This record gives sequence, structure tokens and C-alpha cells, in this order.
Amino acid sequence: MTQMVNKKKQVNGWVMYDWANSVYSLVITSTIFPIYFNNVTSTDESDKVIFFGIEVINTVLYSYSLSASFLIIAFLSPLLSGMADYGGKKLSFLKFFAYLGSASCFLLYFFDGSSVEYGIILAAMASIGYAGSIVFYNAYLPEITTPDKFDFVSAKGFSLGYIGSVIMLIVNLAMISSPETFGLADAGEASRISFLMVGVWWAGFAQITFARLPNNPHGRKPEGSLFKKGYREIRKVFESLRELDTMKRFLLSFFFYSMGVQTTMYLAASFGDKELKLSGDQLILTVLIIQLVAIMGSYLFAYLSRLKGNKLSLQVMIIIWIGICILAYFVYTPTEFYILAFLVGMVMGGIQSLSRATFSKLIPANTIDNTSYFSFFDVAEKLAIVIGTFSYGMIEQLTGSMRNSTVALGSFFVLGFIFLWFTKMPKAQLVKNKFS
Repeated sequence: MTQMVNKKKQVNGWVMYDWANSVYSLVITSTIFPIYFNNVTSTDESDKVIFFGIEVINTVLYSYSLSASFLIIAFLSPLLSGMADYGGKKLSFLKFFAYLGSASCFLLYFFDGSSVEYGIILAAMASIGYAGSIVFYNAYLPEITTPDKFDFVSAKGFSLGYIGSVIMLIVNLAMISSPETFGLADAGEASRISFLMVGVWWAGFAQITFARLPNNPHGRKPEGSLFKKGYREIRKVFESLRELDTMKRFLLSFFFYSMGVQTTMYLAASFGDKELKLSGDQLILTVLIIQLVAIMGSYLFAYLSRLKGNKLSLQVMIIIWIGICILAYFVYTPTEFYILAFLVGMVMGGIQSLSRATFSKLIPANTIDNTSYFSFFDVAEKLAIVIGTFSYGMIEQLTGSMRNSTVALGSFFVLGFIFLWFTKMPKAQLVKNKFS
């Protein structure tokens, strides 16, 4: 594998998948789709919808659908990862989930609000495609570069993702703001065209990644039932995890602070829409601020980790996140919301990219089961999203206000900080030597 690492073409091919899939995160989960969904499922009298005979608030239904999709992936990911490692089929699984997600986005073009079930199911399928592909994508990081470059390569991926998704969002915003200029009937049709564009962008740019990453980097030749062997593979990794105390503590920390990070990412637009009554343009401007600042944040905290270590860099970001959750409760004006968005962007990119890089450094040296190890990272993240989005929706359902939900997010970050405090990270130089 040594001849494969740090090849510029291969590394650039890997980071291009962040460019490809991030348009889904921004357009579908964070901005245009939730706003569009709220608009086409609300009336002047009510924001409740009927989903398979059950009456529920539309924003709550959307948050529950995200929870369900990530729960499905949390259950499937370990077994599929074991199968991918044993069978040398990591790239094949990555392709399957990428195409599932992009096709679902494409089909959202036909959702006009008349069938809530159709829209929610497709949104969930797109989420499954996105979440399912990430574990196989992330697992390539320790195979294409060396630990001394993990932080900055991971940051480069997230930064490209932010840039690409901002480009897409600006185009979509122009379409929605002036649909007649693009020959479209109204903003609703422009929104649906944007879903189609996401599907095409995702599948199209992913071809660069698919062409440059190896399908079977370790040359494994599977024998017998891939299902049974995959189960044994993940079980073997799980048993080894019991002996890796640092990795276990980091996963616990990551699990708790991810509840706050991921929930903020997925439901920030809904908060601004419902609590502050911001217009669609104001909400999208907010997200643009977050995305652009996140580019700077990714590199800033990667640089801080190089100077002071990953642990301190993560601790600083978690403290800032706790402050954000407190401030969110008291935000009432668009200007205050924009300031909050700036702070979110500063730590959102950094904590995501550095978490991925930090976990890569904790994987045992010379392992060929990177996907299986990353499946536990993935499960921690997906369960965090499930609990975070579900609790956010449940608190809103019980109290009638999203503001109360922000308090719960703050407590998640506090727990994450506590577990990280007791996590003894290996020193940067020692990690570098271990893998060299």
C-alpha cells in the first residue's frame, strides 16, 4: 500500500467526493428542501400534515424522517463495512449508495406537496444514500495519505465541499429569486429543478472519485459467503476495539458532541424559518455565511492542531459550540442570527474535518480493516444524528418551541467535552512515526 499513499491525483480524486456530495447536505437537508417542504405542506390555518394516517407537525415529521434514515444506516453500516473489507469491495459499496442518493434527489423533482409520503420517503432515501456512502469514503483517508497529512487533507475535502455546495446554492437561489429569467413558472418549479440538479451534480462529479480510487487496494480475494465473512470481519474489529481505550473514549466524546453539531446543521434553517420568521432569502444567506466561513474554519483548526495537537483544537471548538447553544436561545433578530451563523461556520467545518482526521490517527497501524473501524465512527455519528434530531423534534413537540431544543444541544456538547478531557491522545510526532 505504501506506493499508493500521497499520490496527488489520487488524493485529489478522493477530496472530489466531498465536492460531489456536499450539494446534497446544503441544498436538500439544510436549505431549499426543508423550506420548500414547509411551504408546500403548510396552510394559513395549520402546519400539521397527515403521514400514513398520523397527524404531525411538518417540521417534526422532517426531523423524524432524518432520524429514521440514519438509524437504518447505523444498523447496516457495520455489516456492510465488514463485507467491504473482506471482499475488497469498498468502492462498489461507495458507488451503490452514491447512486441511490443522487437518484432519490433527482426524483424529488416530482414532489409538489400533494403526497407527503412520497416526499418524505424520497428525502429519507437520499439521506440513506448520502450517509451510507460516507463510511466507505472516509475509510480511504488512511489508505491514500500518511498521518502527518490527515488533518489538512481532511480539511481540504470539507473545504471543497463547502465551495461546491455554495456554487450550487447561488445558482439555485438565482433561479428561485427570478424564475422567469430561467424560463420557469414560479419559485416552486425552480426549487424542484434544484433537487434535480443536485442529483446530476452528485453522480456526475463522483465519477472523478470512482475513476481514481482503487476498488481493492489490499488485493483481497474473498472465499465463501461474503455475508458470513463480513460478519466475522466486523466482529474481529469490534473485539480489538475493546483493547483500544483511547479510541473508545474518543468515540464517546464524538458521539455526544456530534449530536449537537449534526442537529444544528440539519435543522438550523427550520429554526430560522419558524422561530424568527426569516424569509427564504434570509435563510439561504445565513447558510451561505456558514458555508463560506467554514472553509476558513477547517484550515484554521487544522493549523491549530498542528501547533497544539488535535485534542486542544477539538476542546476549543466544543467550548465555542456550547456558547453558540446558549446564544441561540436569546436570538430574535436577523442580525443576531447572522452573527450566530458566523460562529457556527467557524467551528462547523473545523470540528467535522478534524474529527475524521483524529479518528484516522487512532486506527491501529498496518490494519487492512479501515472500513470496519470507520463503521464504528460512522455508527457513533449516525446514532448521534438520530438522537439529536429526534430529541430536537420531541422537545419542540412537547414545549411548542425550538428554543428549548437548543438547551438540549448545549448539554450534548458538555458531555462531549467531558469525555474528550479524559481521552489521552497520542502526540503528533509519535503518531507520525507509528505509521511511517
